[in-house]
Amino acid sequence: MEMEQEREWAEAQKIVVSVDLVAAAKQQLQFLAAVDRNRCLYGGPVLQRAIYRYNACWLPLLAKHSKNPIFEGPLVVPLDCEWIWHCHRLNPVQYKSDCEKLFGRVLDNCNAVSSVQGTSKKQTEEIWNTMYLEEPYDLDLTRAVLEDISQKNFQGQNFTKYDLVSAVARQSPFFYQVSRPHMGEELFLQEAVARYKGFLHLIKRNKEKSIARFCVPTYDIDLIWHSHQLHPESYCQDLTDLLGKVLEHDDMDSDRAKGKKLDLGFSGTTQQWEDIYGFRYWRAGAMYRGSSPAPVTETPSPFTVVGKQLYQSHEGQKLVQLPKVKVMEAFLEVVAVKNVPEGHKGSLSVSFRKKQPDMFFNATRRLSILSVSGEKQVACFHCEPTGELLLELISHSPSNLAMTKRFKAIGSTSLSLQELLDPVSKLSMERWLELVPSSGTTSSKPTFLRVALSVTIPTEAPQVLHMVRSQPLCKSSCFFPLPGRIQHAKSCTRVIDESGNDVISLQMRDSRKQNTEGKLVSAKEVVGITESGENHILAEFVGNGWHIKGTCGAFLLQRRSGDDRHLFDFMGDKMLNLFTGRKLEYETKHCGKGRNEQDFVTAVEFSAENPYGRAAALIDLRSGIFEVKDEWLVLPGITLAFILSDILRKEGYNAFSLKGGNLKMDNSTKNGQDEATTVPESVESEVGVNAEVAEGDATNLMKSNSRSGGCGGGCGSGCGGGVWQCSKE
Repeated sequence: MEMEQEREWAEAQKIVVSVDLVAAAKQQLQFLAAVDRNRCLYGGPVLQRAIYRYNACWLPLLAKHSKNPIFEGPLVVPLDCEWIWHCHRLNPVQYKSDCEKLFGRVLDNCNAVSSVQGTSKKQTEEIWNTMYLEEPYDLDLTRAVLEDISQKNFQGQNFTKYDLVSAVARQSPFFYQVSRPHMGEELFLQEAVARYKGFLHLIKRNKEKSIARFCVPTYDIDLIWHSHQLHPESYCQDLTDLLGKVLEHDDMDSDRAKGKKLDLGFSGTTQQWEDIYGFRYWRAGAMYRGSSPAPVTETPSPFTVVGKQLYQSHEGQKLVQLPKVKVMEAFLEVVAVKNVPEGHKGSLSVSFRKKQPDMFFNATRRLSILSVSGEKQVACFHCEPTGELLLELISHSPSNLAMTKRFKAIGSTSLSLQELLDPVSKLSMERWLELVPSSGTTSSKPTFLRVALSVTIPTEAPQVLHMVRSQPLCKSSCFFPLPGRIQHAKSCTRVIDESGNDVISLQMRDSRKQNTEGKLVSAKEVVGITESGENHILAEFVGNGWHIKGTCGAFLLQRRSGDDRHLFDFMGDKMLNLFTGRKLEYETKHCGKGRNEQDFVTAVEFSAENPYGRAAALIDLRSGIFEVKDEWLVLPGITLAFILSDILRKEGYNAFSLKGGNLKMDNSTKNGQDEATTVPESVESEVGVNAEVAEGDATNLMKSNSRSGGCGGGCGSGCGGGVWQCSKE
């Protein structure tokens, strides 16, 4: 059976594709990111204008140039037209039909290059301006929002009847699903191309056997499928050679509910893939992520650098040194077991953990075995790309006696995580692993587990820090004598990493300084205390805002005035807005929904690359946990979290409302004490927040109604994260 499955896979890899799909996928990701930076192209007046320009200008120009080249070299397609062209080509049968009807032939992309490739557009722009006197080559997207497209003359125009507005709506969510860093990695894409060929081979086999099945790709396969379709002539020829016709790309279905077309199609595709090829279809980093998070703004935010206007910072000074840690996503499935010792009683399951727990995975979890339970259960977890995964086969016997041992270990085995990162392993493995018998277990034959594991290419992990208050003036306190006038003996806050190591200590102090008139005035400072006892002023309250120093500049924290949805501006060499609640990538989708959103503040960075914002850090004011993605934000972010905790202590949640008013320097305390109530009082209460209950069931369970497939809005949607479970067909 295994030899036959290997032959099927080898046959699939013989499929000829006349396009460099890895390069095409990388370019597609780059283009989709450019479109996502201009989200007005997703709908409204700008989309209508883009569709008009695509039909009236771009396609006729492309047809003219492809028939009789106007100049040497390719055309450079304007971004707005390219987006419509992109969505049109992702219905290859419709695109072919439209082109043949309107221009007598399929318009290919061999005579055109993407707007994001950096090719000079001068010649294209000159020809465009000659042919279309009233339509600029580069569409001003800001002005186009306000223009009325109905004024355009559509009389006598030969436009496609295809509903491009709906096509754009279906494809707009696709970028979120493929926007994670590992998607653009060479090794991941190479394997995705191999899996795409396997997907096409399934369709070919179904056609040969007259099997009517709606085949649904995972997102890695779908990205490659899209990349192929964006080369119309090659796609039509390659698929006609393989299947005798152009393969349709059905993206009309978006209902992921259990029992619907997508769900049934994906279940059937999974079953067929695993039967024919003998290895798992589901792949780490390739599954449905859930719907994209709600945006924090509908319009792109401008960015103004104001950092140089602030006082001199400790530029280049590294007060906080944190080791860089890598993290990867892993999918684990226990497929089968054989040669179970005779006489074992009860049901079988497999527990798994890392031999050396890390900060992301430090628990023992349990999975069922597909061949035993008849249910497909896949564990999804994150871990560091080091060490070994330990698996233990367990027999579970129900008992009503409280003191009776219910679990019996039969044997164990392990596998190396580093091994999967070797290019030869292609980020996945599936094989039989021999178990080392547990003490007291005897068997005439060795017991084996068939285990499937896939991982993503590791990426840099965010830093997670904990703020812990220490008591003042005790021998073990982190309080150090500080220069300047101290009005109250105050507790300090220790900042520790996930391992419990001290990073820095913080203290709020009152002092007096000379103003511009030479008079002594009250001031407020945040002081950072290093392990060696050195004191550094990290922030000063000046006017109506906090000036916060960092490793790449100085930042001004001011309360936001106006009716925008964010509460504070954090401006410097970078621009961040602070929002109450968990926003963007931190938005809760499953667990954690019971928490009060007022306990959280999300720092959202705005830049040319992220005009709609990117979640840069999350502050949990209630537990004192601070997660930060970028190294430059660690020190100012720690200071920011400390200041916000102080504001919350003194003003309550009203401080985080849009009606909170300006920041004020407040030296008052509650009941004569300086209580940092928003951070825990002991290290033990917060270190190890990622720990799970030992021997618990795999908590991220991917159920059948949470995973479905599809493309864009429908047919290419893959599956959702967690640990999935479905009945074996």
